[in-house]
Amino acid sequence: MALKGVKVLELAGLAPVPYAGLILADFGAEVTRVDRLGGGALRDPLSRGKRSVAINLKTAEGRATLLRLVRGADVLLEPFRPGVMERFGLGPDVLLAANPRLVFARLTGWGQEGPYKDMAGHDINYIAVSGALGMVQREGRRPHPPVNLLGDFAGGGMLCAMGVLLALLERARSGKGQVVDAAMVDGSSHLASFLWGFRDMGMWGEAGTNMLDGGAPFYDCYRCKGDSGFVAVGAIEPQFFALLVEGLGLQDDEDVAQAQMDRDGWPAMRAKFRAAFGARTRGEWQRLFDGTDACVTPVLQMHEVATHPHNAARAAMAPLLSTSAPGALYPAPAPRLSRTPGAAAPRPEPEVGQHTAEVLAAAGFSGAEIEELREKNAIAIARPPRRAKL
Repeated sequence: MALKGVKVLELAGLAPVPYAGLILADFGAEVTRVDRLGGGALRDPLSRGKRSVAINLKTAEGRATLLRLVRGADVLLEPFRPGVMERFGLGPDVLLAANPRLVFARLTGWGQEGPYKDMAGHDINYIAVSGALGMVQREGRRPHPPVNLLGDFAGGGMLCAMGVLLALLERARSGKGQVVDAAMVDGSSHLASFLWGFRDMGMWGEAGTNMLDGGAPFYDCYRCKGDSGFVAVGAIEPQFFALLVEGLGLQDDEDVAQAQMDRDGWPAMRAKFRAAFGARTRGEWQRLFDGTDACVTPVLQMHEVATHPHNAARAAMAPLLSTSAPGALYPAPAPRLSRTPGAAAPRPEPEVGQHTAEVLAAAGFSGAEIEELREKNAIAIARPPRRAKL
């Protein structure tokens, strides 16, 4: 696998850092999650394929244990607010002195600098300040957060993982590690780079009035007959728009067929599209438009994704070994590499501290040292749980 041999320490945190660790684990990195002391399974599908060590960083012995593990690591993923690691005596200067090849990735909402850096926040706050949330709204309506995908996972976890890979690539030339400052406010703003360019070219106006934000009737979602669901329409190019109009039976309506870019006519066009789509079920529209270039697809709910013919053909969803949901389907690793593809790791989510003794022994700790750390409450060791059979 592409990242085979890369050793990652992931300090336990909420979704963004575990997702960055999951990306690395899916492509072969050996990811060890450093958890706080406390029993039970992690109950987090983002912890699949990872090992768990339980270390009490509030003790001097626990901090010394982590520092010793860092000496043998390639990457450290940190989820804390700025200054926390420094107060532990484990800031970048200390860790990079102990391991000059270390890639120290610090993933936060606001970044390591700036007047907001010490404030609490969540995805909705970060994408609000980045400008991205203001782009996701209907004309005259309040912004609607796209759950926490844009800040936490795309602008945060995914770009953090990319920063780690960039630093590892550079390390292959220089032999030196470095600090990755991954901020969700930066990442979600960067994801919208092309919209900033559109604005400066005069091609992007008020939110909800543009081609890609629901302003255009040919780039929107429509309810189908009864309770059958919705379809998504993305017929931007003229030839695709013509196929859409023909499929809707509106090819003889000049106010529609010949007026795609007439913004004054968009409200009337939308009403006609809404009426047309509402006359048939989603399944009927899917049978009509599948295999065409009209850019019309069903809006799938979660329970439908795995069985959709395209997803099924690509094995887009894979069974997950899990403590809490054995055999459940989850998205397969992406992107797909031809020679060294990723794979959803076979190890299910661990108990907190399940691999503490194993990981410390591999790092050179003696049995006596491990037992002494346990007695001092610097570490915890959990027994592996019984796994449900698939």
